[in-house]
Amino acid sequence: MTGTDSSGIYPGTARVTITDSGDRADAGAFVARAVRMDPEVVVRMRNMALASRIQLWATTPFDAMVTRSVGGLVEPSDVTVRGSNLLPALSISRADQVDPGPVVDGLWRSQLPPLTGWVAVDQIPGSVIVELTEAGNIAAKDSISPAGGTSSSLLDSEVLTVSGEGMKVIIPMRCLFALSGMGFAGVGTDAVTVYATDSWLRLDSTYGAVVRRRHSLLPLLF
Repeated sequence: MTGTDSSGIYPGTARVTITDSGDRADAGAFVARAVRMDPEVVVRMRNMALASRIQLWATTPFDAMVTRSVGGLVEPSDVTVRGSNLLPALSISRADQVDPGPVVDGLWRSQLPPLTGWVAVDQIPGSVIVELTEAGNIAAKDSISPAGGTSSSLLDSEVLTVSGEGMKVIIPMRCLFALSGMGFAGVGTDAVTVYATDSWLRLDSTYGAVVRRRHSLLPLLF
């Protein structure tokens, strides 16, 4: 009988097939950015229904998830691997099918958002995203937490509020930092579309999306 060991590693194998060089480059860029922000990051890959595409997911140090999709196929259809293994597999091998390294499904801790129920609330010009992120980076230099990172008060600061379709959505600085860190928003980029459900927030750009719960989950009381 198989199972996970104490590190969360499942002793299985996975295969990623990406035949288009542009999709391979896009996937590699996504993973490279995620690894740059967190060298220990794991990447979850899922086949998208009704399309020959893979949706890639990663967490960030800003308590927000990032995602993008590329043309391809992953086997098994929902699998998690280490970014540090997936990156060289995508960057070095020229084969259409690559080995992304050991399966580590047990290391994925985050709940994924729903596939349906999203409402397009508003659009934010790319220039506004850049301006607010630059201001946040300046503030971060003077707002260091005791542990040495950016303070939670700055990350949780409400930098934008958008309204539309009967919804009011507050966007914290941490989401803009995640957008910028992944290269999803920058000088000359298109507008970012804000989508929301009752529980989730998503910032969609041309190159990928940042997703985060709108409200923190209440701890379980026993």
